[in-house]
Amino acid sequence: MHQWSVWAMGLAAIGGAAWLALARSGPADDRAAVESVLDRLHDAAARADEDVYFSLYTPDAIFHGTDAAERWTIEQFKGYAMPIFTEREVGWVYTPTSRHVFIAADGQTAWFDETLENAKYGACRGTGVLVRRGDAWLITQYNLTVPIPNDLLEEVAGMIRAHGAE
Repeated sequence: MHQWSVWAMGLAAIGGAAWLALARSGPADDRAAVESVLDRLHDAAARADEDVYFSLYTPDAIFHGTDAAERWTIEQFKGYAMPIFTEREVGWVYTPTSRHVFIAADGQTAWFDETLENAKYGACRGTGVLVRRGDAWLITQYNLTVPIPNDLLEEVAGMIRAHGAE
């Protein structure tokens, strides 16, 4: 009976260690990998490095800009961004100040929201979705917004409506 107890405890210890290793290498590593993609995205944009920047998106990615008309396929977005990247040494600088990353239970999809600081626009928000392609995480949707304080929303909405009527 003593041998059986030692054997059972050994199996339990091995199983527990394996479970702990899986728990540590799974979602936490995925979150770190997703954060790394987003950090590289912002760094490449700031350096106007179009090769790195666009390599972080899926071929069918969608980019939503701050203007209501800015729903771009990645190819359309390249058409907008490439002249900026090629004519300047600096693309655009959005510095993350906070970020939340979530990984789906199957480990194949991630979504995030991040608060960004921009010298021209102030506080901005980025949200989006990444998908796992092999060992890599790639952005399949990015949405850039400028949050509007609730007490200014009616006035700003009126300005947007008036602008659209012009």
